[in-house]
Amino acid sequence: MLLKTLREHFYSALKEEYPETEIRSFFNLLSECFLKMKPVEVSMNLYAPISGKKTEKFENAITRLKNQEPIQYIIGSTEFYGLPFKVTESTLIPRPETEELVQWVLDSSASKMENFTILDIGTGTGCIAISLAKNRPHATVFAVDISGKALTVAKTNAKLNKVDVEFMELDILNWNSEFENLEFDIIVSNPPYVRTLEKSQMSDNVLRHEPSLALFVTDDDPLIFYKKIAEFSTAHLKRNGQLFFEINQYLGAEMVQLLENFDYRDVELKKDIFGNARMVAANKIS
Repeated sequence: MLLKTLREHFYSALKEEYPETEIRSFFNLLSECFLKMKPVEVSMNLYAPISGKKTEKFENAITRLKNQEPIQYIIGSTEFYGLPFKVTESTLIPRPETEELVQWVLDSSASKMENFTILDIGTGTGCIAISLAKNRPHATVFAVDISGKALTVAKTNAKLNKVDVEFMELDILNWNSEFENLEFDIIVSNPPYVRTLEKSQMSDNVLRHEPSLALFVTDDDPLIFYKKIAEFSTAHLKRNGQLFFEINQYLGAEMVQLLENFDYRDVELKKDIFGNARMVAANKIS
């Protein structure tokens, strides 16, 4: 099959499911993944023959896209904070909003020239921990997650990006003495925070394919992870240490109150690029 014919078939097969701009983006990503061709190279090689095996890969991708599977899972990778990351259905796909959380942590730690310690709770792909380790090479970075499969992906991503991160399997809701002798300068987390009542606002590609373990909390206790992490941090943050969270945009006031109830100081609620209350930070004074 000619590349031109393949592209026409791809567009035709998905035109009822997605807008043309999104189909074009999908085709470009798949061409780079399967054919090792960038968009300009595709345009210059429309009459190049495509092998049956590669055509089959596109057919498989069409089937998966029709099933609303995220393109990142199909190609097995994405980009976060300018770095490459492997993704699987055991991990959430990193979001642009989380890049803003990373930037906030980096801005706040810019003056820390000596070695300091960071803990990322609920690391998933490792995107937060790895991005921080890459941009703060003098920091010692730890990361935990309840999912062993997610940690396997995170370890692969650490090697891919040539950084050292100490990973550990841990259920933060049932932590005991895993960090008994450790204190951190910074603790950061993007824990599950989507309430069940908010599922109706979410797209099918997220609901069908991304891990619910990393997304959802019950309506009656939506801040369960934040409470546990705030409690954990009272024991494991150094004096004047900083705690950073990505949060549910609808629960900003509740998060500020929660942190103040735990005696954190200088609690700051911050909006993301979309104008939603998406991040909060606080200091441990004593």
